[in-house]
Amino acid sequence: MLEEIFPFRLAIDATAIAGASLWSLGLYWGLSPQSEWVTLQLNRWFNFAERALYISEEEFEKTRKARESQNAFYASIFSIVPFLIVGSLCNWGVEFALGKSWSISVGMITCITCGIYELGRRDSKS
Repeated sequence: MLEEIFPFRLAIDATAIAGASLWSLGLYWGLSPQSEWVTLQLNRWFNFAERALYISEEEFEKTRKARESQNAFYASIFSIVPFLIVGSLCNWGVEFALGKSWSISVGMITCITCGIYELGRRDSKS
């Protein structure tokens, strides 16, 4: 199907996508205070940027609650992007140093380790 759309061959490496996704998930769990901070900052920026689109105060206040909920949703979705970038770099480093066969294994180890760390961190806070 992709060959019909693009005039060139597009190679998709499933191992790289899986490894980068596992690394990203592990980093998202392991660095959860930073991921919450990124989400908060994106939400603030979306609310600020959307405020500039309205001229009248009445119209802005009329739909404020729905727009802020929508902006919070978008911020939570887009907060994944920095972790995808860093996870891709970590996966590339593992592939470069250890080879392709290790990329998914080390990604799974990262997910398990960071997930256990996050559970322990939340348990110690309560």
